[in-house]
Amino acid sequence: MESRRSRAKAVGQRLLQAGTPGKNGLQAVSRGQVGRALRWFSTAVLNAAFLGMGVSAAVLGPTLPDLAKNVNRNISSLSEIFVGRALGYLCGSVVGGALFDCMNHFLLLGLSNLVTSAGLYVTPFCRTAGLLTAMMSVTGVSFGVLDTGGNVLILNLWGDKGAPHMQALHFSFALGAFLAPLLAKLAWGTTASTQNHTESGFDRSALNRSSEATSDSLFAVPEDVTLLWTYASIGTYVLVVSVFLFAPFFKQSSKQKKSMASAQEARKAKYHWALLCLLFLFFFFYVGAEVTYGSFIFSFATTHVGMEESEAAGLNSVFWGTFAACRGLAIFFATLLQPGTMIVLSSVGSLVSSFFLVLFDKSPLCLWIATSVYGASLAATFPSGISWIEQYTSLSGKSAAFILIGAALGLMATPALSGILQGHYPDLPIILYTCLGSAVFTTALFPVMYKLATLPLGGKQKKSIKSESQKFLPSSSGLQGRK
Repeated sequence: MESRRSRAKAVGQRLLQAGTPGKNGLQAVSRGQVGRALRWFSTAVLNAAFLGMGVSAAVLGPTLPDLAKNVNRNISSLSEIFVGRALGYLCGSVVGGALFDCMNHFLLLGLSNLVTSAGLYVTPFCRTAGLLTAMMSVTGVSFGVLDTGGNVLILNLWGDKGAPHMQALHFSFALGAFLAPLLAKLAWGTTASTQNHTESGFDRSALNRSSEATSDSLFAVPEDVTLLWTYASIGTYVLVVSVFLFAPFFKQSSKQKKSMASAQEARKAKYHWALLCLLFLFFFFYVGAEVTYGSFIFSFATTHVGMEESEAAGLNSVFWGTFAACRGLAIFFATLLQPGTMIVLSSVGSLVSSFFLVLFDKSPLCLWIATSVYGASLAATFPSGISWIEQYTSLSGKSAAFILIGAALGLMATPALSGILQGHYPDLPIILYTCLGSAVFTTALFPVMYKLATLPLGGKQKKSIKSESQKFLPSSSGLQGRK
């Protein structure tokens, strides 16, 4: 009798144990669905944030004459605002990389967007060049934080499947940069011209008295209401996006953070920092060539090739248009091709197109064709590079900041040096030589990077990685025990 009772209890306990995994399974499914929805929501908000960053960064170009008039300066004497924003971006990349590893990701990115929104609101009220440069530096810091954190966060959210989402993130930035001139000059330009026409009968002496009264102050309402509405509209959009960035902050659990951090520590290449240094140089030359060609192609086409200004403007639009369009197409290509393959195709395309630009530097037809190919070839390189290195070694906030500092230095140094050399040697296509040299360097550097990334790990490192992975896979060991 006792043996039968003990068997009955054992059967009952087994039935209870068999029933509990069903509840746990339903809970796991519901948690998985919530986590998947939160991941897509976070990705969409990040894309919206990068769209706002693209608009905020590119709106400076078409509004620069209005800002110069607002601070009583010529455009040529207001170049320090670009230097200030670039230095701010450098500082933001360093600070953002350090803070990204020790505080909540969405909280940090939301705060950076709030700073961007505040800077956009204040910019049209600045009445001195020093204050305007300070505002540009502040927005540059927030750009650096968002750029560093956004790239790492996309990789953390999607892991090995993050290549298409990385391409989409950078396409959002390019789309924002493409929309900025249209928003600044088309959406609000008609309103400004109408107001100037209707207000032309106002008392000019009163206007002069008001401008003299506000010339000594640091802040004042701008005379051009269009400038105010442009920056206020973009600032409002960035402010709304920052609110959505704060939403995942309240949903993320500490367990997810710990498991994410442990997974990052477990994957590390044998020559981790050497690989990061090579990618630093890779992005230095790539970004430098991209910005140099986009900045000087207009003046080069008019002075060296002899194009009309309208044709040179169209050539500039073709370069940035193909660049933005191919970044959009790269989202779909990233689902079919590996990041390394896309880097090789981009490097070969930029090398061939820049070679033909140098070879036929006086030919307008070659300039049109090679410019479109060059813009298309450069489009997918940057996001593919970040996705590629994540396949072989983990990217923390500090690692991403180190890489982006290389890109920022190339952004500042290469166009400045190329412009100086082009001024000293006006008969030589220095701009094209810069692009060709950068293409040769990046094409030759990537095989070295690939060789370093694929070197086998040492025995000690393999054991440590294996032990780390076993620590965070308790379910598989539990299943083996049950078997």
